[in-house]
Amino acid sequence: MRNIVLICSAGMSTSMLVKRMQDAAAQEGYEAIIGAYSVSEISKVGPSADIILLGPQVRFQLASIKKQFPNKIVDTIAMQDYGRMDGPKVLKTAKELLGDN
Repeated sequence: MRNIVLICSAGMSTSMLVKRMQDAAAQEGYEAIIGAYSVSEISKVGPSADIILLGPQVRFQLASIKKQFPNKIVDTIAMQDYGRMDGPKVLKTAKELLGDN
């Protein structure tokens, strides 16, 4: 069971993307907990994450979050995938980064 954490400004705009990622994971039989959180919650949710993906609106915090969690996979969600709310594509990216292809 993977724990995929998505971070955005307030945790709200990413909730639709989370739903689409959950649907894609269910269709694939990929076991994952996927959640959206505000950047202010990172210290609470980061330690249990397998991967932390940042929304485009907070990508400027990438270096800071990588420094805070040096043993975690931390990356940004492609702006195009985020804008399209392409859950299957973002899930695929997360799986690739995790080595779960």
